[in-house]
Amino acid sequence: MEDKIKAYWKKFCEEKQLPETTEYSAWEFGNTKEMADELAELVKAGIKTATTSAYELYDNDGEDLPQVGEYNIILDGSDEPVCITRTISVEKIPYHLITPEYAWLEGEGDRSYAYWKKVHDEFFEYEFKLVGKEFYEEAPMICEVFEKVY
Repeated sequence: MEDKIKAYWKKFCEEKQLPETTEYSAWEFGNTKEMADELAELVKAGIKTATTSAYELYDNDGEDLPQVGEYNIILDGSDEPVCITRTISVEKIPYHLITPEYAWLEGEGDRSYAYWKKVHDEFFEYEFKLVGKEFYEEAPMICEVFEKVY
C-alpha cells in the first residue's frame, strides 16, 4: 500500500511542480472503514473542509499536531488515496465552544450543529474510553480547516 501512496504523491508533485521531497502525511478519518470511506468522499466532493481531533489524544498516538501549510493524502477505509488537502488553519478550542459555523465546514450529515455534536460526542466518548479517559465538554480540540488541492 505504501507504494501506491508514494506513487500518488509523486504524480501530484509532478503535476503541481513541487519537489517530491515536500513533506506530507497520509491518513484516514474516523475509526471504522465505513466512516473513513464516507468522510474521504465528502472531502473529495469539496463538502468537508474541516476536521476536529482531541488534543489530549495526540500524546497517546504519538502523532504530530497538524500545521498550517502541510499536505495530507486522505485515504479511504481500504487505505487507498482519494485526494490531497492542504491545511489552512489550526486552532485549539474547547469542545463546548465549537461553533455551528465550524460544524458546517465539517460537512457531515445534514451539516447542522445538532448532528455534528451527536456524532462527535459518540466518537470522542469512544476514543477517550480506549485510552482510559473520560470525555468532557471542555476537552481541548484541534480544529483544522483545509482545502482540497488534488
